[in-house]
Amino acid sequence: MSAVITTHALTKTFKTHTAVDALDLHVPQGLVYGFLGPNGSGKSTTMKMLLGLTQPTSGDIEVLGQPLTRASRTELLPSIGSLIEAPPGYGHLTGRENMRIVQDMLDLSTAQIDHALATVRLTEQQHKLVRNYSLGMKQRLGIAMALARDPALLILDEPTNGLDPAGIEEIRTLLIDLAGRGITIMVSSHLLDEIDKMASVLGILSSGKMLFQGTRDQLFEHSVPDLVIETPDPQAAHAQGINATLVPEGIRLSGIDKDQTAKVVYQLAVAGVPIHEVRRVPQSLEDVFMDLTGRGGPL
Repeated sequence: MSAVITTHALTKTFKTHTAVDALDLHVPQGLVYGFLGPNGSGKSTTMKMLLGLTQPTSGDIEVLGQPLTRASRTELLPSIGSLIEAPPGYGHLTGRENMRIVQDMLDLSTAQIDHALATVRLTEQQHKLVRNYSLGMKQRLGIAMALARDPALLILDEPTNGLDPAGIEEIRTLLIDLAGRGITIMVSSHLLDEIDKMASVLGILSSGKMLFQGTRDQLFEHSVPDLVIETPDPQAAHAQGINATLVPEGIRLSGIDKDQTAKVVYQLAVAGVPIHEVRRVPQSLEDVFMDLTGRGGPL
């Protein structure tokens, strides 16, 4: 699949630390790319470099098939929409008046503004003062501003931050719909379940380094869920010298593969320990994420 964003050894070093460390990104075209990482992992710094707002210390960036340089940035920006940090907008103006500022700055048509407002479902609220908007409406207004120029790429930093469940679902539905229209969306978030529901490809960052990049299925292939062996005599099972934790239903083992599982079950059976069930503990994206970022090593 062709890439809309690629980076090679992208690095940003500040005086006291390296925020982004030799990052290789690959954001495929026409889908939602979920950019995950703990606070301070380098997500926002990366996004600012992709937009030319922060200069890399070293490394290369290619956006929409072109190297991103000081010279090419002006040419590329009309094809990129972004929402970084707090949603924009003047509270004393209406949504429409804020959009008119964007229209004049970018020399856009009224039809483009109307379409952007309709896309984020703000047509009926466009004449309300922005200070009277809910946070979700302000986020949608920010996305409308980003969409007004009909971009091929949207870069959104924490667009659901601070929203209630209804607002989060609204933004999620909108982003999935935009990707369905062929717009590539790179979105960062600390809400792992939300990213899990919308993103086709994941990138996981920790301490400036890429720990994983790929599909959800590929991520889960690298993770070994805990194993629970149900037995009415967990003490007898534990007495076999197996590295396990006692749980109400039996014993729980971490990090063992299929072959190791077979050996443990055989050991217990030979020892006469009754086994009622052997099962893996279901994992969520948050489980895998915490395991991965806790280890701090790449997959």
